[in-house]
Amino acid sequence: MITNRKVREYLNELFPEAVCELHYEKDYELLIATVLSAQCTDKRVNLVTAKLFSKYDIEKLAKASLNEIEQIIYSVGSFTKKASYIKAIAQSLMDNYNGHVPNNREYLESLPGVGRKTCNVVLSNLFNVPTIAVDTHVERVAKRLNLADKNDSVLIVEKKLMAFFPKKEWSKLHHQLVLFGRYKCKSISPDCFNCYFKKYCNYIKKVHESS
Repeated sequence: MITNRKVREYLNELFPEAVCELHYEKDYELLIATVLSAQCTDKRVNLVTAKLFSKYDIEKLAKASLNEIEQIIYSVGSFTKKASYIKAIAQSLMDNYNGHVPNNREYLESLPGVGRKTCNVVLSNLFNVPTIAVDTHVERVAKRLNLADKNDSVLIVEKKLMAFFPKKEWSKLHHQLVLFGRYKCKSISPDCFNCYFKKYCNYIKKVHESS
C-alpha cells in the first residue's frame, strides 16, 4: 500500500503551488462560484462569473430577477435551479450577515445548493479551516489509489483521507488531489504511463487484466 509520505512527495513535485482555480475577489463570489461548479468545469464557471460579478454585487444579486441571473449563467447546466440557489444565497447573506460569508458550517450547509463539499471549499479558502473537499476528481483518485473502497460514499472518502493525511496539510492536499485528477488521473484516458502511482493504482490493474 502506498504511504501518505509518497503521495505528498509526488503531489508536491507535480503541484507545489496548488490553489483553487475558481476566480473570485470577494468572499461571496467564491461561495457562488463553487455552487455553480457542480457538474461544470471551473473554466466555464470563471467565464460565467466574470459577467455575473461585473454586473451585480451581493446586494444587487439579492434583488435581481431569476430571469436576469439565468440569462448570464445558462451555459453552466441546471441553470434554472442554480439561479434560484444564487438569489436565495444572496438574500440570506444580506439578511443575516450583511452580505458577508461567515465561518459557520451549520449556516452554510443550510443554504440551498450548498453541501459539505462546497462548504469545505469555502471554509478552507476563506478561513484556513483544515478540510478535504471531496469532488469527483478527489473521489476518483482516492479510489484508484486504494485510499478508499469503490463503494464508499463521498463522506466516507473524506473521513478516510483525513485519517490518512496529516491535518495541517489537508487543505493543500485537497487542491493537489483536484488538480491531479483534473489534469493527470483523468476519468477518461488518464496519463498512467508517466505516473509514479501506477504501481499502486486500481485503474491500471484493471486495464492490464482486460487486455
